[in-house]
Amino acid sequence: MNTFMSLHPNIKIRLMTSFLSRFVGNMVFPFMAIYFANEFGAATAGFLLFLNVIASLVTSFFGGYVSDHFGRKKVMVLAQAIQILAFSVMAVSNSPWFLSAFITFVMMFIQSISNGLMNPAAEAMLIDVSTEENRQFMYSVNYWSVNLSIAAGTIIGGFYFNSHRFTLFVALTMTSVLVLLLLTLFMQDSGQTRTWPRMSAPLDLIKDMGKNYRLVMTDHRFLIFCLAHLLIVSLEFQMNNYIAIRLESEFHAFLLNQSVNGLKMLSWLRVENTVLIVLFTLSVNQWMKRYRSTNILFIGLALYISGYVTLAFSNLWILLLIMIIVSSLGELMYVPICQSMVASMARENVRGSYMAVYGLVFQGAKIMGSLGVIAGAFFPSFVMAALFLTMGLAGMYCFYSSIHWLQKKSVPV
Repeated sequence: MNTFMSLHPNIKIRLMTSFLSRFVGNMVFPFMAIYFANEFGAATAGFLLFLNVIASLVTSFFGGYVSDHFGRKKVMVLAQAIQILAFSVMAVSNSPWFLSAFITFVMMFIQSISNGLMNPAAEAMLIDVSTEENRQFMYSVNYWSVNLSIAAGTIIGGFYFNSHRFTLFVALTMTSVLVLLLLTLFMQDSGQTRTWPRMSAPLDLIKDMGKNYRLVMTDHRFLIFCLAHLLIVSLEFQMNNYIAIRLESEFHAFLLNQSVNGLKMLSWLRVENTVLIVLFTLSVNQWMKRYRSTNILFIGLALYISGYVTLAFSNLWILLLIMIIVSSLGELMYVPICQSMVASMARENVRGSYMAVYGLVFQGAKIMGSLGVIAGAFFPSFVMAALFLTMGLAGMYCFYSSIHWLQKKSVPV
């Protein structure tokens, strides 16, 4: 508790607002694919959701650039105001008096744009006001908060999304207003605001953005690190893609006098992972302080990879339950250290741009998850396990290369 209270006020506000937004947001957004599929058809719904991902991705580059020039707080406040507008119209469009799936999609598209503005600025702000000493703890608390909010919000949304959608959108709007007030009244601006360049045409803006991102793209150690994290995170994204499909088609067991199919087993594995993350994040973080961070990182990666490699081929229920414990422990060990390393690599004057590029890791992991489904249609499970192992080992090697580079540059890890 003393460590938490010693954090910069901006960090505590961000942790609080992030939890509130994710908690209420996960009552709604995990179910929007089903909502749009029912309204427009599965193919159209998939295309609409793809547009949302692209909108957020493209806007994030602009958001990172603008936050480096205008300051983090201004961009975050603007993004939050846009979210309030989007959520309020979504609530009206799902009210007892008016229903419009099309307007709901348009507002969700706008909300995706606001997310693109918000995320790089928020991530850069956390780096601005944290230190090498407290970043690992900060990211551990953030990771715990994210998992708790997702789990709790999704459970509530599963019960009430279809029957009380209007109420959930109203709650989302009110929560966004509260978040805006907290950001406006209590958050301090951070980072070294750069002079806004003189521009006579939109082309000048694009050129100046290009200069920003050229700095990032020439930082080879950072790019190697992003590749490493992409390869590792892609394994986690296989849980809802290849692994889910494999278990559904291959797994069957008889436990506690009842038949357990692949989907039920997948649900158990997800619940087990979430419970472990929520219960043990902070205690594992305290334990990790005793050891060198790079050693913990690679041990965590080895545990994490071994867990997902096993999930790729095994149909033994006891082994699956054990290996999800192993992979969850590895996740708890490597994630905070990985995020702290990103923070140490981001150059102070273009941190927003660094965070925008780093965001590509998770978008790329989503694509890798989809490719896993395609590969799984052609290769048997033992080949997929070998591919997962290859990806994991390649990721570990890239992490090693990036860390070795950092140590040669005398940057603390």
